Amino acid sequence: MRRMPELELAVSATTRERRPSERDGREYHFVSEDEFERLVRDGAFLEHVTHPWGPRHGTLRSEIDRICGAGRVPLLDLETHGALVVRDEVPGAVTVFVKAPTMAELERRLRERATESGGEIEERLAVARHQLTLEDEFDHVIVNDDLKRAVDELEGVVHKELQAAGSMAGP
Repeated sequence: MRRMPELELAVSATTRERRPSERDGREYHFVSEDEFERLVRDGAFLEHVTHPWGPRHGTLRSEIDRICGAGRVPLLDLETHGALVVRDEVPGAVTVFVKAPTMAELERRLRERATESGGEIEERLAVARHQLTLEDEFDHVIVNDDLKRAVDELEGVVHKELQAAGSMAGP
């Protein structure tokens, strides 16, 4: 994000409990389950998901409108289902599948992060196995085996896609 100021991360809404270091509107828009359900009924989400381990997450249409209204390009950090919904609903959307080099490495990273219980980690790994079957549905796939290399690759993809979108817009 620091390298590409034209991008802005869309802050997702979630029913997950706020951690002490988090601030509403920065990491997430923290909402109650009832509020999330009302937003779903009102069609306020571009995409949303309920994770098997509990919390719900979604991208508010108002967040995308806010970013675009400021002349910036929204960047969404999504699960595969949400990314494919956005791909199908938003003309010109570009999808990038970022994956760990191996399942063993993903498990190591999840355990090192220590934000989920053992059971939640197992559920996340099961979801990840399913998500890997969908990587061919994405426009680009990046293996996060080396952070600097992966970020450089992602930056290259984004620059290329923004240039292509700009050239399609005409003079």
